[in-house]
Amino acid sequence: MKCPYCGQMTTRVVDSRTADRGIRRRRECQECGERFTTYEQHQPTVVMIVKKDGRREEFQREKLLHGLRVATRKRPLPANAVEAIVDEIERRLMAAGRPEIPSRVLGEMVISHLKTLDPIAYIRFASVYRQFVSVDDMLAELDNLTFNSVAAAEQGHLFDDELTRLLNGEEDLPVEASDLDGNEPTPISALARR
Repeated sequence: MKCPYCGQMTTRVVDSRTADRGIRRRRECQECGERFTTYEQHQPTVVMIVKKDGRREEFQREKLLHGLRVATRKRPLPANAVEAIVDEIERRLMAAGRPEIPSRVLGEMVISHLKTLDPIAYIRFASVYRQFVSVDDMLAELDNLTFNSVAAAEQGHLFDDELTRLLNGEEDLPVEASDLDGNEPTPISALARR
């Protein structure tokens, strides 16, 4: 640590305490004898979300929380259920140890959680995330939800396994037709039934 008085690098820690801003350390310069205080803070890992168009944006907890609150508005959900989803997703993103995550992986994480939590909130979120362009797209997703229902406990287990494979690059994300040929997007749910 550089002394702010004389600029020398030889300082020693005289006292350490936990403070609101992190760890407070009282230091003494061994050259000039002056004492000064430093604060150390844990800097969380920054995860960048890679958008479909290639832009990169820092993961924003509040943005995700807002989107989930809109999807779950007026739904009979347990208290703090939305915050718990955001906490779990944020924990998984930070634990993944990757500097960049595709936005589609983040979207699939949200979809998986909402599907087990509340089917109406799931459809609300999916209609925006998967960009339904017609009523037929939404009906197909509703059919998919109805006919492919899995017990909530099994879905949580499937989510963990699938997310791990996606983050490790062992499995490709569902590909939309527009990703391949530049034509009008085909909903992921329609591709899943092919």
